Amino acid sequence: MNQFDTMRLAVESANPNNTVLLDDVGMPSVMVRIPKFKISDVIDGGSDATFPAFIVNGQEVPEIFISKYQNVVHGERAYSLPFRDPATGMNADQARAYCRNKGRGWHLMSNAEWMAIAYWCKKNGFMPHGNTNHGKEDSATHEKGVASLTYEESGQTVVGRVYTGSGPVSWAHDGSPAGIYDLCGNVWEWVSGFRLKNGEIQIIPDNDSATSPDESATSGQWRSIMPDGSLVIPGPFGALKYDSKVVGDDKTQDHYLGGQFELSDTRTNPQFTGGDTEGYYAHQNQSFESVTAKAGMNVPEIAKVLGFFPADATDGGHFHDQFWLRNYGERLPLRGGDWYNGAGAGLFALSLDDPRASQSWIVGFRAAFVNL
Repeated sequence: MNQFDTMRLAVESANPNNTVLLDDVGMPSVMVRIPKFKISDVIDGGSDATFPAFIVNGQEVPEIFISKYQNVVHGERAYSLPFRDPATGMNADQARAYCRNKGRGWHLMSNAEWMAIAYWCKKNGFMPHGNTNHGKEDSATHEKGVASLTYEESGQTVVGRVYTGSGPVSWAHDGSPAGIYDLCGNVWEWVSGFRLKNGEIQIIPDNDSATSPDESATSGQWRSIMPDGSLVIPGPFGALKYDSKVVGDDKTQDHYLGGQFELSDTRTNPQFTGGDTEGYYAHQNQSFESVTAKAGMNVPEIAKVLGFFPADATDGGHFHDQFWLRNYGERLPLRGGDWYNGAGAGLFALSLDDPRASQSWIVGFRAAFVNL
């Protein structure tokens, strides 16, 4: 038995749904196997269709593999390893490349995969905690990780990031050592297969992001969503968009606009009225479950399944996780929250604030794998 087989046997013996996968240069990552399920298995009242995370190029796959830990980077490749300082500071395209560089089937965790985990957690009655308050869980401050980054703030040394998997099991998606760690807080994570273009929601269908499609700004593979759930080439009148409920402004500085936004089939109120720039100007935020739809408009199931609209609009239905939005320019999604988002972080937290070129010390990523 070689060293890799010994490592994999140890991981799988401790947690049978975990494994170690090698990339195209023979380097290991610890992964969590997620078996296929239907929408109705995780969303009350959902259809019996297979959850999109398990459909690639029109074919169903029996399982997906998600990095157990937020990733680090070695040799321009992403790795899921315990007790490491998670990599940050890469833009969306760099994160995508670090994952694709690992070989066939490796990809930046897709939005469809993220939402599969989020809804699985909600259905099974356990939402993971995490580093949401400078090294500890905001709602349970005795839960702490091991600091991997500290910095000075107001004359005091405070904790930022923590080492991957260094928190308690309540920071794993299933509340056990076998789970996926740090989906809540620590650092935001880029996800693939989804963008906002001048307020319009555009996706790569199903989990086709696993095949390394063109997700560039000018790609012809993006698809918009109509209120009946059909996917169309971007640009037609009536495709799903986010619209502010209040009139925007032309201030060229980062500021909170106030008011709320809604899912709509038109963008009547861009938050910034000076054109579809990717600047950091007016923005809005609210809890995910408080997002409503334009009066009289049908909300297709796919919008709920992919986390664009709440499946549970009751107060706290999505745990008050926050949704940040700019509905002008191209914005790429970040999921999960970071170490100072407090109660706003979580598996349903979504930021559509940033352009694809954005780089930050609070933003990281994780790879996923599908056997193609």
